[in-house]
Amino acid sequence: MNPELSQDLSLLHLILNASVPVQIVMALLVGASLLSWWFIFIKMFALKRAQRATDAFEHEFWGGADLNLMFKRVSAERDEAGEMERIFEAGFREFMKLKQQAGMSASFIMDGTRRAMRATYQRELDGLESHLSFLATVGSVSPYVGLFGTVWGIMIAFLGLSSVAQATLAQVAPGIAEALIATAMGLFAAIPAVISYNRYTHDIDRLANRMESFMEEFSNILQRQTKAA
Repeated sequence: MNPELSQDLSLLHLILNASVPVQIVMALLVGASLLSWWFIFIKMFALKRAQRATDAFEHEFWGGADLNLMFKRVSAERDEAGEMERIFEAGFREFMKLKQQAGMSASFIMDGTRRAMRATYQRELDGLESHLSFLATVGSVSPYVGLFGTVWGIMIAFLGLSSVAQATLAQVAPGIAEALIATAMGLFAAIPAVISYNRYTHDIDRLANRMESFMEEFSNILQRQTKAA
């Protein structure tokens, strides 16, 4: 193999000598990949923390803890509390506030309690789903961006042959190689983003189901208290 040809086809040489549009495509893909990896790690730690907090709260709640003591603790530590704890705090706060007002029917109290928990649930769910749209966008768009760089690079490579009397593989190989690098970068950015998006969506759905089940069960507990009163 010709050493000169091997050197010309080195990865760094092809990137540095690529046409400006292909270099722009490569830079965009590298930036998108780095940013998606940043969000992937942030979301991984956030979901692990949410799962641990949910497990700990459910263990405490269903272990027979006093609701008033739990409410005071969660209210004092609200900034560090987990998603389910904040739902509990919002619902119990609204329940106690409405219960203390004279003339409130049990159904009105429970409707207000459920609305308070539902609003907090939606805010917590929005927080868990943050940055997922970016991962979805990177996963779906990056291959097409890389394909654009590939098409452009191959087009430039073949246009360069128009002024050559006899085309050889050595003349067209660098242009095609730099074009294929753009496709590889597009896949490198897209694959981790798609895998992470699917995984995190599954984890968030499981947490959402647990929070919804808790809201229903907690509502039943509070409803029994209104009937007992």
